Amino acid sequence: MNVSLMWNSVGFYQIAKLCMIPASCLLEVVFDHVHYSRDTKLSIMVVLIGVAVCTVTDVSVNAKGLAAAVIAVWSTALQQYYVHFLQRKYSLNSFNLLGHTAPAQAGSLLLVGPFVDFLLTGKRVDHFGFTSIALFFLTLSCVIAIGVNLSQFICIGRFSAVSFQVLGHMKTVLVLSLGFLFFGKEGLNFQVVLGMILAVVGMIWYGNASAKPGGKERRSVLPVRSEKPSGALDEKDGSEK
Repeated sequence: MNVSLMWNSVGFYQIAKLCMIPASCLLEVVFDHVHYSRDTKLSIMVVLIGVAVCTVTDVSVNAKGLAAAVIAVWSTALQQYYVHFLQRKYSLNSFNLLGHTAPAQAGSLLLVGPFVDFLLTGKRVDHFGFTSIALFFLTLSCVIAIGVNLSQFICIGRFSAVSFQVLGHMKTVLVLSLGFLFFGKEGLNFQVVLGMILAVVGMIWYGNASAKPGGKERRSVLPVRSEKPSGALDEKDGSEK
């Protein structure tokens, strides 16, 4: 997503983020055979339209930016889908799953990250001036990232990847609202206000629609290891003797 933002305009970056919900819905429909009611689908559409109205402005696209956006959308959607899938399949809580996946993520970033960063920016990580202030904010960023990852695992495990994406767009609305509150009303217009209202209404509608019977039904059953009752096993052994 960061590379997508670097290579694309802000407007196209926002459109790519909006594609996360349809991608997550498609994964749940294909792999879990989830059925969404009409109200649930319409509420998701309202959320997407509302966020698009208040965030998408200039839209320009190029080949490498489009490739980065496609990879970002599908890799993020798959990651969030499998967070929910693994928690259900192995009955893991958020702390257990995060403890199993975080070391692999950290190790891969430690090995690959510096090389990718150099290819993208032309700057080496070891040439950065690590002052005390920089180290403080790096540490603070890591602490906040732990909370973000943990909240993601808790939310996806409790609900689903689609619900997490819908809830995530509330962050966009809050960022815009706090920006206008603390940094002045520059950029605040009827279009932005209308978009935020539509997004909030869509989120409330989605919560009510998905909670109703038939609003979101999962029609697949995860494979469970079958075990024969001990009595049946003993009876079989006895007949063989």
